[in-house]
Amino acid sequence: MLSRVADSLYWINRYVERAENISRFVEVSEAMALDCPPGSAEPWLPLIDANGERELFDKLYPAGNSEEVVRFLVRDEKNPSSLVNCIGVARENARQIRDVITTEMWEQINDLHWSIQEGESFWDQPPQEQLREIRRGCQLFYGITDATLSRDHSWQFSRLGRLLERADKTTRILDVKYFLLLPSPEDVGGVLDELQWISLLRCAGAYQMFRQSRQQMIEPKAVASFLLLDPSFPRSVRYCLERIKDTLRIVSGRSLPGAPDALECLSGLTLARWSYTSIDELIADGLHEAIDSLQSDLNSLHNLIEQRYFVAASLSPPDLSQPLVASQESLPATNLLPTKQLSASQLSASQLSTSQQSASQPPDGPTADTITPANPTPENPTPESATPAKLTPANATPAKLTTSNLTQTASLHN
Repeated sequence: MLSRVADSLYWINRYVERAENISRFVEVSEAMALDCPPGSAEPWLPLIDANGERELFDKLYPAGNSEEVVRFLVRDEKNPSSLVNCIGVARENARQIRDVITTEMWEQINDLHWSIQEGESFWDQPPQEQLREIRRGCQLFYGITDATLSRDHSWQFSRLGRLLERADKTTRILDVKYFLLLPSPEDVGGVLDELQWISLLRCAGAYQMFRQSRQQMIEPKAVASFLLLDPSFPRSVRYCLERIKDTLRIVSGRSLPGAPDALECLSGLTLARWSYTSIDELIADGLHEAIDSLQSDLNSLHNLIEQRYFVAASLSPPDLSQPLVASQESLPATNLLPTKQLSASQLSASQLSTSQQSASQPPDGPTADTITPANPTPENPTPESATPAKLTPANATPAKLTTSNLTQTASLHN
């Protein structure tokens, strides 16, 4: 699989997951705002903090009222993480790899993208209906992907992006509740506090599963334990980390056990840290600090995945004064990069002149294109297209020289 294909599959699912989470956050917050007692803090600005875009929002909307928060999160083109932009970038990545994904996947993401463009009748519906349709469209894309895509590397990279984004959003919304949402310590345990914890469970799509698994009152410790440490709920942090580790093991293709690399070490240690702990220990040591550490680990996991699978290792320019041994063993060990040979017609006259000095032992061997990742990091996503890097004369493979073209080259220089 090409690295750009793996990169696109990874980011398609990260952006669709992000859009689905934003639609649920806003939908639940609008319902919660209607139930909040007079004078209470409306749950709008914490949504900006949960998405990590507070600085940009304050710059664009100094007033910061509820209508501006909703517009910023849903339709604002200046916000790279807005719902509309997330769907647009996911659709662009899918367009670049239409030969890899299924027709049903492309039709669903393409229909969703065009239905939410400005001027469409979609925006004439009530806000709750708009958000519900977007959320269902994202969930339909998940179902189509799982039902039609073969369980090869394409599906594994798709699942990897979805799980990382899901774990990140679960920790962010939980962190916001603990430290930003409550207006005062006196409200802890009150009606408003319980209402906010119910809204948190609904934001994570976890309310009914929490009620089924925990026959008890809705308390902060029980909610945090369910969202962070439950091994069977598909949006809990522990569940996501377990599936991330399994996916990385499959993608690596290692048949025999060996020394783990940095990516395998980090995924294993992070999973162990959140599998063999209790919520009491996390709260005693500081839940905010534990969540911050987890988010740092998730960012490090993303960076290692990007370096390992999406970014090609740079090739040093060959020394034309020495003969090169052309063999596949001399290339970087990766199965995600294409190889490409250049013909003699593609070499400039200056290259032939340089090669003339070592004509007795002409170098020969394949080189690899380097591929720039098609997407940015989660903090600053912008829709970009992946384009292969151009080969320069320094990393191009010179063709063998014959007596006829050496004579022609010498005459050109004379």
